[in-house]
Amino acid sequence: EVQIAESGGGLVQAGGSLRLSCAASGFTFDAIAISWFRQAPGKEREGVSCIASSDDSTYYADSVKGRFTISSDNAKNTVYLQMNNLKPEDTAVYYCAVDADWRSNCHYAPDYYGMDYWGKGTLVTVSS
Repeated sequence: EVQIAESGGGLVQAGGSLRLSCAASGFTFDAIAISWFRQAPGKEREGVSCIASSDDSTYYADSVKGRFTISSDNAKNTVYLQMNNLKPEDTAVYYCAVDADWRSNCHYAPDYYGMDYWGKGTLVTVSS
């Protein structure tokens, strides 16, 4: 059974840090690509970061480059998103999504329609 569970969201002041976790079970973890998307109120869901096991590629949106770091612990079937120097505009629900195609890479922004499975999301609120 496929299960995806995000955790680690919360309320933080601007300039602070959070680490999100995405625990994904029911997959061959070293044969998938995992992405983080976020959706702020009234805005479209956007791809923030991605990590692919096919070639160890990673992707970061320009808005988070240099502040967020994605990593994977295959032994724990978990992907992390370390978020530093958070800004109020980072406030959103953050979703973890899995592309189960082993050939997928993260050379480009993750495609919302290319994801096979989604978590329920975790809320990140950054106060000014």
